[in-house]
Order: sequence, then structure tokens, then C-alpha cells
Amino acid sequence: MLQSSAPSGDATSATHAAGEAPAASPLIRPGTLADLEALLALEARVFASDRISRRSFRALLAAPTAAFLVAEGADEDEPPRLLGYAALLFRAGTGLARLYSIAVSPEAVGRGIGRRLLGEAEALAFARQRIALRLEVREDNAPAIALYRSSGYRPIGRYLDYYADHMPALRFEKVLKGKRPVETGVPYYEQTTDFTCGSCCLMMALARDRPGFVMEPVAEIRLWREATTIFMMSGPGGCEPYGLAVAAHEAGLAASVHVSEAGDLFLEGVRTPAKRHVMALAQEDFRRRAEAHAIPVVVEPFSLDALRAHLASGGTAAVLISGYQMFGKKVPHWVLAHGDDGAHIVVHDPWVERERGETVADAASLPIPYSTFDRIARFGKVGLRAAVFLSKREP
Repeated sequence: MLQSSAPSGDATSATHAAGEAPAASPLIRPGTLADLEALLALEARVFASDRISRRSFRALLAAPTAAFLVAEGADEDEPPRLLGYAALLFRAGTGLARLYSIAVSPEAVGRGIGRRLLGEAEALAFARQRIALRLEVREDNAPAIALYRSSGYRPIGRYLDYYADHMPALRFEKVLKGKRPVETGVPYYEQTTDFTCGSCCLMMALARDRPGFVMEPVAEIRLWREATTIFMMSGPGGCEPYGLAVAAHEAGLAASVHVSEAGDLFLEGVRTPAKRHVMALAQEDFRRRAEAHAIPVVVEPFSLDALRAHLASGGTAAVLISGYQMFGKKVPHWVLAHGDDGAHIVVHDPWVERERGETVADAASLPIPYSTFDRIARFGKVGLRAAVFLSKREP
């Protein structure tokens, strides 16, 4: 048995993470209310406690924010029987899905059914425009934990006293990228400081579109110095769109600025008059230099259609997003949009949450559903929307 957030039974019934014997593949199909009795019977056989009730099964099977997958098998001359299930929850307004529960019948353990259900659950979550799947599992359920780890899940936390017998739960997450990766030739670079996301986006675009450009920390800091506008009394600050466009132009790319409002940016939260004054002067300098370079400036929120058209032409775009929406910090953050698969904007996010177990694989070529991207591509109370469209400069 593989159990996610619904409390778990014993670990001995968990599907093995490796060495599963081949057998006739069961049918994986959507669960319906007609499966209710079979689900209840399976639940009683797999879990000793904390079982999903009849009422809860019925509600989950009917809820638009949930989905069930069932594994159905049959021997010759026998009616189909339920061998396992996976239940998913979809939180409205987010890009996340949660594996609520997953179970495999004791007689079907070792046939790879748990792994198949997990894979189909991931595919279903991705099809529902989710970019990550999360789950909880008993801390003593070693086979299930091994399966999740071998399937690309990373630990993101621990809940104490989570199950009825007071056993803690481990939390895992996997970034979902689908089965059709978008290849644009844009290499990935992880930022080496807390404040150089903008310059890293420029470096990634330059590495593809300017022959001979090398991505490395010295260039990262140089481009940051050339593009930054935020004056901090206690430490470094970040980049703004005009500065990024000027730095891109001077580094050899074609650039255009798209901002939802004219004038100074990022000043609404600055309380110190001296700091606001310095930031305003820096931004005025960037605007003048952008004008001198004849960099196009569009003072209106960029549309998703405009961004998609630019990506289709082979361009990239440094896009301002809410750091709170991406990793829970109320800071402006730049990502590089470089692909479009027909349902997602594909981005390189230069920030990797190493302390949470993320790797480059979690941040490179991340497909973000159109609706989610449209929502997070803004910052602050004013909902500032900004992007710098980048492309090769014609000789």
C-alpha cells in the first residue's frame, strides 16, 4: 500500500520501489461512483485504521476538485476486480495538486501497479494544468518512500503527530514537466546570489544568442551592476526593466521594454526619502539611456498573446513575477521565458531552493500553465507587470 495524505496502514503492504515482477498490465481508468463498494472493500483490506469513509469516498468521487484513478484487472473467465486506486485533490487557483491517497491490493503487491498509478496521477495532474504534485507519507513506510524518491520526488517537510497512531508524516513534492519537453537551445544558469536573478536571465539569453558568451559568476555580477536600480542601505538590490534592457542592448542583444505603468518603479514600499531619491535618479538614467539607444518602450501590460508571439519568433523574455507566488517570499523576481508548448510558458527560473532539496532539474525549463503564468507575472500592491523582450540583434 502506498498512502499519501490519508492516514496510512502498515508498511508491509507497500508496493516495492524496485524489482517488481512483470505481470499482465491492469487497466487504469477514471474511478466512478459505481466503484464505491469495491473501493470500500479495498480500503478495509489495505488499511488497519484511518480509513476513508463511505461518505468521504462518495464526496471525493463526485467533487470537481478531486479525481480518482483505479487499477482494474481480471484473470481469464473472471469478472474485473479492483487492484488499486489513487485519489488526487486540486486546489482552485493554484498550480498544485495533492496525492490524497494511493493504495494497492495485498495480492497485487509486486506487480508495479503502485508505480503505474503514481505515473498516471502525475500525467492527470499535468493535464489539469498543475506544475507540481505533493503528498504525505508515513515516516515508517520505507517501501513507499523509496518509490517516491526513485520517481523523482524530493522531501519538503515533516508533520509531527500526523496519523492516528501519532506517527509523523514526511512531505514530498515533484515538479511536473510532462512528456513533451520544449527544446529551445537556451542553457540554464543558477544564480549564485540572492539578488542576481535579472542578470542571470540576461546571461542565459546571451549564451544562446551571442556567440562566444560564457556564463560565469563574474559576468553575473557585472551584468547585475549594469542593470540594478535598487539602492539598499543594508545590502544589494535587484534589477529593473529599463536597466535590464539597457544592459542587454549594450551586451549585443535586441531588447524592448514592456511595463504596465510609466515613471519610477518599485518605490511604493520605500520609506526613506534619501533612498527613494537615489532609486529615482538611477531609473531616470536608465530611461534616458534606453531612449538614446532607441530601445522600444511599450507602456501597457504585456499580453500572453504578445509574449507567445515573441517566443514563437525565437525570442526570449525576462519576465517579472511575484516571488511570493513562486517560493513564498515577497520580493520581485525575474525568470526567463524561452518556450511555449501550446498550454504552458516554459521558463528557466534562476533561483533553486537548495535548502528545500530542489535541484536544477526543478528550476530549468519549468512549464507554467498559461493561466497560472498570467496570474503570477505581476508584483506588488499595484500589480506591476513588466517584461523585457530579448532577441538576436540583426547584423
